[in-house]
Amino acid sequence: MRIAMIGTGYVGLVSGACLSDFGHSVVCVDKAEEKIEALRRGIMPIFEPGLADLVESNVRGGRLTFTTDLATGVKDADAVFIAVGTPSRRGDGHADLSYVFAAAREIAENISKPCVIVTKSTVPVGTGDEVERIVQEVGAAAWVVSNPEFLREGAAIEDFKRPDRIVIGAEDDRAVAVMREIYRPLSLNQAPLMFTGRRTAEIIKYAANAFLATKITFINEIADLCEAVGGNVKDVSRGMGLDNRIGSKFLHAGPGYGGSCFPKDTLALLKTAQDNDVPLRIVESVVQVNDMRKRAMGRKVIKAMGGEVRGKAVGVLGLTFKPNTDDMRDAPSIALIQALQDAGATIRAYDPEGLEQARPLLPGVELLENPYAVAEGADALVIVTEWDEFRALDLRRIAAMMRAPILVDLRNVYPPEEAERAGLAYSSIGRQQHPS
Repeated sequence: MRIAMIGTGYVGLVSGACLSDFGHSVVCVDKAEEKIEALRRGIMPIFEPGLADLVESNVRGGRLTFTTDLATGVKDADAVFIAVGTPSRRGDGHADLSYVFAAAREIAENISKPCVIVTKSTVPVGTGDEVERIVQEVGAAAWVVSNPEFLREGAAIEDFKRPDRIVIGAEDDRAVAVMREIYRPLSLNQAPLMFTGRRTAEIIKYAANAFLATKITFINEIADLCEAVGGNVKDVSRGMGLDNRIGSKFLHAGPGYGGSCFPKDTLALLKTAQDNDVPLRIVESVVQVNDMRKRAMGRKVIKAMGGEVRGKAVGVLGLTFKPNTDDMRDAPSIALIQALQDAGATIRAYDPEGLEQARPLLPGVELLENPYAVAEGADALVIVTEWDEFRALDLRRIAAMMRAPILVDLRNVYPPEEAERAGLAYSSIGRQQHPS
């Protein structure tokens, strides 16, 4: 099938590349000329494992192209996916849908035959109705579908090709037939293809992200309880996760959730609920607790350093909100570092992929090229993001390099006894500290 993907951000580029890998003819459209030129040269605008190779192979095979000309891109398309940004709107926290609606209007004005317009962006309930109204106002022949994405940064290609489910919200049988054909390669692999009403599909996306954010926030609070009463949150998480009704995913204690989805989507869900006089008290609490936790991690580091950090150097390992991405959006490292700077500490940091994205967000932070440079002469070292390269550090070497051998492990990467054998004063999340 001929598919146009409007937007070459995280969702659009990954989705377009994967669909072309299924054999569809895909053109990715973006107004940013520099980005399109870079993509044509094989330069990716984001870090995602395997993406550069996937794009290169499908460009070489003639299935994937890039353009800034939307009119040309959508002209003969069987389906046009809208994958533009929906950031939180300043002032009220609602999702900013201006890019979605502008894209919908431009698509409707330029399609040359009946097609399906697919909202891939994360949008509040009722957005598809407004897109349909715009299409009808223009007088175009198109059916509007909601097809939310469920991609994890760092594992997006695997998630697209081996999904837990594919949710499609459609109100017309002709649209259903087109979407079945688009995802036929996945249905052959027995991926669940779930058809619902359009509004239901829009709600599913927000509900799923809010529930996962709730699991993260819940286990973080249980971690605090474990520290207070002498429990071990890793064992608690395992004991809970072995219950099939609960499951083990998203039960890893840490410094709080961040990224492009959970903070924005929980806030947008709350605003939609408020507009409809439906209080979501659980989600409200999740957002509040998560926001407070990030800065509280700064206080945890200060406590581990004896309660005073003015004039001291703190090394931070990991800046992105999770490993295998360069995404700094709402990363816990930002609030943690700000709390330490406010207390008078100087910060040096390293991240395998996020240094360039972090630079404008972390003024005054010395960004270095490896974890050992960060540890050199530091009064404490903090693991914030659990990149694989932080899992096998030479802890004895690090302890010898530091001015004060204090390791604060906010991801529970190391067993306490291993860190302590290396000569480090060790602090972690939700685990009773061993006596020195």
